[in-house]
Amino acid sequence: MNNTLAIEKIAHIGRTNWPGIITAIAILIISLASQLQATPLRTESNFDDGWSFARFGKMPGGEVLAEPKGIEKNEFNTNDWRAVKIPHDWAIEGPFDAKLANETGKLPYAGIGWYKKDFTMPAEAKDQRHFIHFDGAMSHAQVYVNGSKVGEWVFGYNAFRFEMTDQLNYGGSNTVAVRLDNPDQSSRWYPGAGIYRHITLISTQPVHLTQWSTFIRNKEVNQNEATMQLSSQVVNQSETSANTSLEYQVLFDGKVVQDGKLASQSIAAGKSASFETQIQLAKPQLWSPEKPSLYQLRVTVKSADVAVDQKDFTFGVRDAKFTVKDGFHLNGQRVQLNGVCMHHDLGPLGAATNRAAIARQIRLLKEMGSNAIRFSHNPPSKDYLELCDEMGMLAIDESFDCWRKGKKRNDYGKHFDEWHERDIRAWVRRDRNHPCIIAWSTGNEILEFKTGGEGIEISNRLTEIVRSEDDTRPVTNGVSRWQAVENGMGATLEVFGINYHHVKYDIGLKAFPDTPFYASETSSTFSSRGVYTFPPNVKNKKAGLTKDFHVSSYDYSAPHWGAPVDQVFLRLDKYPSFAGEFVWTGFDYIGEPTPFNKDPTNALNFDTEKEKDAYREFMKQSGGAPSRSSYFGIIDLCGFPKDRFYLYRSRWMPNEPTLHILPHWTWPDRVGKETPIHVYTNADEVELFVNGESKGRQKRQPSSYRLVWNDVAYQPGEVYAIAYKDGQEWQRCTVKTASDASKIELSSDRKSIAADGYDLAFITVSIKDKSGITVPRSMNEVNFSIEGDGEIVAVGNGDQTSHEPFQASKRKAFNGLCLAIVRINKGATKPITLKATSSGLQAAEITISPSK
Repeated sequence: MNNTLAIEKIAHIGRTNWPGIITAIAILIISLASQLQATPLRTESNFDDGWSFARFGKMPGGEVLAEPKGIEKNEFNTNDWRAVKIPHDWAIEGPFDAKLANETGKLPYAGIGWYKKDFTMPAEAKDQRHFIHFDGAMSHAQVYVNGSKVGEWVFGYNAFRFEMTDQLNYGGSNTVAVRLDNPDQSSRWYPGAGIYRHITLISTQPVHLTQWSTFIRNKEVNQNEATMQLSSQVVNQSETSANTSLEYQVLFDGKVVQDGKLASQSIAAGKSASFETQIQLAKPQLWSPEKPSLYQLRVTVKSADVAVDQKDFTFGVRDAKFTVKDGFHLNGQRVQLNGVCMHHDLGPLGAATNRAAIARQIRLLKEMGSNAIRFSHNPPSKDYLELCDEMGMLAIDESFDCWRKGKKRNDYGKHFDEWHERDIRAWVRRDRNHPCIIAWSTGNEILEFKTGGEGIEISNRLTEIVRSEDDTRPVTNGVSRWQAVENGMGATLEVFGINYHHVKYDIGLKAFPDTPFYASETSSTFSSRGVYTFPPNVKNKKAGLTKDFHVSSYDYSAPHWGAPVDQVFLRLDKYPSFAGEFVWTGFDYIGEPTPFNKDPTNALNFDTEKEKDAYREFMKQSGGAPSRSSYFGIIDLCGFPKDRFYLYRSRWMPNEPTLHILPHWTWPDRVGKETPIHVYTNADEVELFVNGESKGRQKRQPSSYRLVWNDVAYQPGEVYAIAYKDGQEWQRCTVKTASDASKIELSSDRKSIAADGYDLAFITVSIKDKSGITVPRSMNEVNFSIEGDGEIVAVGNGDQTSHEPFQASKRKAFNGLCLAIVRINKGATKPITLKATSSGLQAAEITISPSK
């Protein structure tokens, strides 16, 4: 019996036939309940496929393509648009343009982009509520459904969603259109462009959980018991009131460890209600970087005792706090923050988020001993935070690079007053269930910190907003304006983050004796992988810069605000109350190629003014410095460790043997010349041998973070080191002279990947001599081809000056290495094979299989 017939039968029976009325009502209730159960309570579907894309405005090459009117309308002809898959970064496609700014990577990110997608919505879905969710779109997003605007969001780094229930055609075709407008001069680094994070289509019943309202707070946590506070909100978008209750289950390893039911509330049509309770967990599995244990919370919403919504949430149980006395504590133990700062691009992949690329970054950072990331200077993708939770990486989540006073002509400063509260609330609500997050940063190097005044008011207001959404984590900021110590701005922070100023740590500690401190940015040492200049000069931070726009990897070079790694280590050792550091940066990133960001003549050393003028004229004629990506990374743009990787590892992993020799030992142009050898180690002593001759045994001193042998004349052959710990041999390391390049060698970070269209394999391409030694200064061009149902997604080599496209089937090696990134196409069942060839070299191939 359908519902209409049941209602008609009730009316026909009449008021006097109560047994008949009761029976008919029961039939109606059963019918309604069965329909509710048959309809999915909630669906959250990936919406990334099937998009078409077109660009307008200034195009690569200088052409200006006018934006037509009416693109948002369904009937607008998109036959000449190209198909793209989300996440998508239109700017990483290039080409590089020498006339574009170095600071944003010489890539064409500015302009207008439109995305459109056709889809159907079943007729039976008309009684549900439907939302489109974006994890991020760069930038100034305007979203249309069937020609009607459903919403807009200015900030490119935040997640947002819009309801489109009333705009949909049920049982027919629908079109969603997204307009993005990336203005020039909007960023101090490469921002990316496009819908560069995932899209999700969400459908719910009219009575459902509101967006991001479910929050599991860590209240009191120890090894014996954890008190968690669950809060959630339910909205009633039906036309009648609903008697609503909320049930929960806590699961660990798929097993229910706790459950409960909250008291019912009557929610009027169009209104919402909040639910809150405490959850006690006995003998909780605590989350930590070493053991990232995760729980699941399953929340079920019932209306008239019938389930109408259900959603799972992931959370971790841990106790995290910053202390004044001795830094950061996790689960009752002091933990030194061995952190790095990270921009959001993924090297050759650009800004388009990818879980495989992020997981590889985290693996490399953990291999170095890092346990924390500061997301600089905007919110990361949901993927990144989920992987930090799963893999065990602490995080400081950061909102803005500026407040009202902008740093670029078209940056967020233009929108701060209108948008900051919406952005702060969206940012905290999306991310607050992630156990990896230990602090909220309201900004980086904020100009208002220089003068105080309005800055104090803004900072206090932002802290108030954050605390209203999450009262379990402190509010911080990356402060470089040292006036904040004197003008009262520092007092607005619950934890003080110092960018650089390592020689002033003691002043900050004295000014705010009741505030915990950490170094939010340190060092800014820059280098090019595999490049060395002679002699290394610790007293001149410019000495390692070359006139072909590279920087020596002896690791002494830094900008005027930064310092070599060793100097920062000394200060942190002197002030153990500091919670730790966040090095600028973990990986190289696109844009901001200091010291060649603007006029390179200001960074380089010249013997005469005449030589400097001649070089400046050369730069003028050639279009400026070619540098398009940063030199700050401990790891280069492709994920290849630089020498500094081992310097940090020797400090951050004291119990794991580290022994690294630099430079390489292939210097045919330096025979007989002094070629200093440095060793990065955490051993007690090291003895160095060159061609079998001992160059002496050195003890590592508490204030010495590298061992140096200066008086070494280069002769081809072999350098090896023997490290000793507690008087016993601990580790050996050898570096040999390479002969001519002979062959290509391929190795992959994984031998099998998912055939889902997203998963990636990162294949390292090494240029080797006949003995298998990497030829350290080889620049051979390598050509790639794929056999099987797959594709080459991107290539790279870590050279900050290369303008070769990332999306290509060939790449020159840079100092012996380059990278190919491949995927298996969605649904493929057979392996793919990457082949690599280069003129005069023995070819190589590697097979990647689809995982089961």
